[in-house]
Amino acid sequence: MPSVFHLHYAATWALVGLIWTIQIIHYPLFGQVGREQFISYHQRHTRLITLVVGPLMLAELGTAVLLVLTGTRDPWFIASLPLLASIWISTWMVQIPLHNTLANGFDAKAHHRLVTTNWWRTAAWSARGICIMMMA
Repeated sequence: MPSVFHLHYAATWALVGLIWTIQIIHYPLFGQVGREQFISYHQRHTRLITLVVGPLMLAELGTAVLLVLTGTRDPWFIASLPLLASIWISTWMVQIPLHNTLANGFDAKAHHRLVTTNWWRTAAWSARGICIMMMA
């Protein structure tokens, strides 16, 4: 049976791969959909990506909490915790509000801001992945 650490490792690295796919492919392609189809496209994208991202983010957070509660004091793990917090804060305070704006129709400024601000989450998740890998 996999340990909590192994589940945490798997969730983190799944999210690293996913965030790079979203950053390099999905978000830039929003600008190519066309205004007439955008609301429907964005709605489907949001619903479907949440089915993948949501459980993984909850698994990553939940296993991080379990690792803290069981006394994990590895310096790499401790260093990764502010990154995890910043990812959640950015998701709720920046990316979700921008998606809410885009849900009403394509907005070039909101789209640009979504792509540019998501680089923080991309970097933070990548750094977390390295931190967690250093624990192995």
